[in-house]
Order: sequence, then structure tokens, then C-alpha cells
Amino acid sequence: MLPRSLTAAFARALLPATFTLGLALVPVLARAQTPESVRSDSPSAAASDSGLAAAVAPGATPEQRVAEVRANFTPENRSYSSKRQLLGFLDPLYGIALGLLILFTGLSARMRDVAHRAGSRRYPRVLVYIVLYTLVAFVLGFPLAWYEGFALEHQFGLSNQGFGAWIGDELKGAAVGIFFFGVIPLVALAYGAIRKSPRRWWLWLGVGTVPVIVIASLIQPLVIDPLFNKFTPLRDQQLKQEILDLAGRAGIPGRNVYEVDKSAQTKKYNAYVNGFGASQRIVLWDTTLKGMTDDEILFVMGHEMGHYVLGHVWQGIIVFSLLGFVVFFGSWVLMNWAVKRFGGRWGFTELHDVASMPLLTITLSLASLVVQPAANSFSRHIEHDSDIFGLEVTRLNDAGARAFIKLGSQNKSDPEPSALVEFFQYTHPPLIERVRFATEYHPWTEGKPSKLFHGRVAAAQP
Repeated sequence: MLPRSLTAAFARALLPATFTLGLALVPVLARAQTPESVRSDSPSAAASDSGLAAAVAPGATPEQRVAEVRANFTPENRSYSSKRQLLGFLDPLYGIALGLLILFTGLSARMRDVAHRAGSRRYPRVLVYIVLYTLVAFVLGFPLAWYEGFALEHQFGLSNQGFGAWIGDELKGAAVGIFFFGVIPLVALAYGAIRKSPRRWWLWLGVGTVPVIVIASLIQPLVIDPLFNKFTPLRDQQLKQEILDLAGRAGIPGRNVYEVDKSAQTKKYNAYVNGFGASQRIVLWDTTLKGMTDDEILFVMGHEMGHYVLGHVWQGIIVFSLLGFVVFFGSWVLMNWAVKRFGGRWGFTELHDVASMPLLTITLSLASLVVQPAANSFSRHIEHDSDIFGLEVTRLNDAGARAFIKLGSQNKSDPEPSALVEFFQYTHPPLIERVRFATEYHPWTEGKPSKLFHGRVAAAQP
């Protein structure tokens, strides 16, 4: 379960941010405020505080743990999971359809004409166009966003947030993208690159988004996250010290441990380490503190620490940046073809015309769909490595299995998804695989060396 700093920041935030730039960055950054592991559309590790079919008892066998997972996948959970999986496929198609609607109705060209009345300089024109496009995209996209982010969560009892608070967070996230991350100047720069380098703009956009990824990862814990929730030092001093001791064994410099009031928004659980350097912090949701035992929390934290010790932050930046170049190139190819084929109907014949922005987002979305399986495969790989590290640094096998059951099954996600769903949607290994691995992996009991953690543990607990 790799929230915020990696899977959240990469698979669902950094990857699309790298691909889309500009206007498409607004909803991406808004969604980035919710960690991947707790987004309801993510088949990963989050949980509500109700719904387990049976108590998660300590000391069970691997077969009993697997049976618990299957027993907890109730008809209600199956219904929720099926809806989420369907939305996972419909989401990008819906966005593409809206973009085509804006293009073929001539609405984009008309918004461009209105924007040109703002003056002859490019920046004011881009500003006016983005404002108009944002309003249109918000209105057209709101029904699906409301159903996916609010209605469905309330239907299955996973949200504590009222409509006013929910829409407030959505608007706040959009504002962060527009004003804090400078969407308007980014779009202006992007279209400047398209105009000045029509054959290589895809390369320059790929290069330009790498520092955006790094800076966003650095500042999110200190600047962005506090806009949405209140962070306070962990009040449970004993647990805090145990977490800091674990961080010391893992080779992570001592940082303060925070708890955050996520119960104001959700019933789900999460814990994470995010940021890097001076911005690094260890965070526990208050829901997690209430619903999980200390040993389960320690295993979860051991997993999260593994991402940092194993260098997954920088690996992710490199991998997703490279994929970004592939997507920008694919967009370049598709845009050139589309403008030659349909430009006359759309009201523009040059890619650097700001009216092409819906086409840019469409082609980036299509290219992103092509590389998404590769991104997911990389994410599942590092998640499994962090599972290994978490088990080796804590040796809390049963606690790890119990944590996965609590974190995963109550999220109503499919523990044994189809190969197609796993290929296109899963950023984490399926729950069944993680629970089985947690119960069966303990090389220290067989006199074998650990694979990834080579320090000393406080106690051996097979």
C-alpha cells in the first residue's frame, strides 16, 4: 500500500500530470490530495470501520487467512467493487467523449475567439480560454464526478463527508492546481513550445515536467496536505516511540510522527511516509489509530518505510518520467493526424492554436491508456518489494496478514480480480496474494538470509 508519496503521487498524480500539463493538471492535482490507497476507485489498501464478515483473529493458518479474505468479499462488497471497476474503464472514455463534444460542436473554437478579444498577447488569451474551458469541463464532468466521488461512497457507507464539504475539497483541489502549481503559465509555456518547435515539442514538454514532479513531491507534505486536513503530533507516546524505533532500524532519519483528522471525510484507514529530505514525515490517519492494533500499524509503517529505504521514490520519478516521454510522443503523432483529418471542422489548423487544448487532453489520455499497464506493473513490483521489506524489518507476519485483511476487505475491493482488471487497474498486488505471502514468508525461521532488509530487528516473531 503506497499512498501519497509514490503510488498516489506517481500512478494517479505524477503520471497523468506528466502527460497532461496545463488544464488537465487541474483535476489531476485535485485528486492527488487523496492518497491512492484510500481512493475508492483504487483496488488497494483502504478500509472502513465496518463490514468484516468475521473477526480477524490472531494466530490463524495461511489457509484460514485466505478463507477470511474470501468470506469478507460479501455480495455488497462485490457490488461496490464491480461498480468501481466499471468506472475505472469508463472514466477516461467519458473524458475523451467530452473533449470530442467540445471539438465537434465548435465550442472550443468559439471559446478561442472570445479569448482573442482579451488582447494580442498570448498569456491573456490563454488565461481567458482556461477560465472558459474550466467552467465547461466542470459542468459537463460534474455528474460523473459527483457519482464517483460522493454518491457511490455514501451509498455503501464509506464516507463521513457532507456534500458541502466534499464540493469544497474538490474546488480547493482545483484551485491548488490552478494557482499554486501555476497551470496557466504552464499551459502558456506548453503552447509556446508547440509553436516554436512543432517537431520536438513533445520532447521539451517531457523534460519540463520532470522538475514539476520533483517539486510537487517535496512540497506536498508541508504546503498542500495541511490545506485539506489538520496534522498534529501523535499523542500515543508509546506507539510514537515504537514507530521511531522502527524507522531507526530501517535506516530512516528520525522524524516526528503525525496523526491527521481524516475521520472528518472517510471511514477508511491509512498510514504513510511521504516527502523526502526536510519535508519527510510519518503520518497515521486517526481512523487507523482507532481501528488497528499497534502491531498491525507497525507492519504497515514498515511497509511504507520500505519504499524509501529501497529508493522507490527516485525509481518512480525516473520510470514515470520516461513513460511521460512516450505519452507526449504518442500525443504528438495523434494530434498531427487529427488536425489534418478534422481541423477544418474544429475551427483550427495549427497545433499551437489554444483551441486545440481539448485535442491535447484527448490524445494524452489515449496515449496514457496504452502505457498504464506498464505503470501498474512497475507499481505492483515495488509494492511487493515493500511487503517483503515490511515483513523483514518487523517479522510481524500474522499482524501483516491481519492488517491486509482489515485494510483491503472493508474497502470492498475484489481480492481476486480478473487478469484484465489487474492488468489495467491494479497498482497493488491482489489482496489474496498479499495475505498469503504475509503468512508464508519468513526465511529467518529457516536459517535463510533476508532479501531486502539487512539490519537488526528488535525481536524475531515468525
